[in-house]
Amino acid sequence: MTKKKSSIDLIYKALAPSALLILAGACGSSGPTKQLVSARGAYQQAKASGTQQLAPMRMEDARAALDAAERAHKKDPGSNQEANLAYVAERKSQIAMASGKTAADLQEERILNSQYQAKLEQKTRDEQARMREQEAMQQPTVEVEEVQPDPFAELRDIATIRQAPDGSTVITLSSAVLFPTNEAQLSGEANQRLDKVAEVLSAQPKDTQIKIVGFTDATGTTATNEALSKRRADAVSKYLAQHGVDESMLQSIGRGEADPIASNATEDGRAINRRAELVIKLPEGQTIQKKAQPNSSAKTPEEKEKTPDEGMSPNQNDMTPKNDMAPKNDMTPRNEIAPKTTNPPAPQPPEVPEQ
Repeated sequence: MTKKKSSIDLIYKALAPSALLILAGACGSSGPTKQLVSARGAYQQAKASGTQQLAPMRMEDARAALDAAERAHKKDPGSNQEANLAYVAERKSQIAMASGKTAADLQEERILNSQYQAKLEQKTRDEQARMREQEAMQQPTVEVEEVQPDPFAELRDIATIRQAPDGSTVITLSSAVLFPTNEAQLSGEANQRLDKVAEVLSAQPKDTQIKIVGFTDATGTTATNEALSKRRADAVSKYLAQHGVDESMLQSIGRGEADPIASNATEDGRAINRRAELVIKLPEGQTIQKKAQPNSSAKTPEEKEKTPDEGMSPNQNDMTPKNDMAPKNDMTPRNEIAPKTTNPPAPQPPEVPEQ
């Protein structure tokens, strides 16, 4: 009897650790895998970061993937399928967060770019005003009999205008206003500005030569900059031709990063270098013409009917009878029936016969 009991004790002691391991495994398998725990945390983190508003489609994918992992957990806790689906769900939550951050960065970039362009335009206007003030101070005071109209008066607020050494006129427009970054498609504001330029250029003589020269900053490769500047010059030339400027007068050139007018080491300098120049070369002896103005003195057909006849004074009273309507004096004999006024011949003495 004692031997039998000892054998049973030995068997129990040998099996006890294995039984505890089996029970522990059964209890542990009922909890979520570490992959599912990570997936849940990643989704909650993405949701708290505002990704739902910035990347709603990505968040919807992440939610669907997490739901699939949760269903696998309910069906078979701790299974490989649960772990695999949870890993996919975690990755999709991370992708959603990255997409949301990208969208937020783009929004901030658009806002900053708009603010920067407004600042740059104001700086350009201030610089133009300063230059005009300096020019006015440097010019000697002379008596001018007649002030010639400024043909570029309407362009000075939107462009820089200068006289080149060879006598040509150069109109400089900022590419930051004309084109979006790294694009050659004209912006809506560019169309409004080029409309004013087209009005001035269309009034010039037909033999006028107009070069549209595109420039970029030094960012990027030389080949890329030259190609972009040429496409931008072509876009300006095409728009001007479509809005009244003779196409035979236009020539587009891309100069890329050549001939900078400011330092490329600063953002402001690079923005100034991104520009389009319109070089206007008139025929010899010609001057820039002011754009045609509506003729306010032209008369309407009704006014023309009221215009006095030629040869009559404009101040003449309309009640004054015209020559062909003047009343005639009935007592005045007309030339064709007036009696002769010559005296009758005096009576002659009788002829006396010759002796």
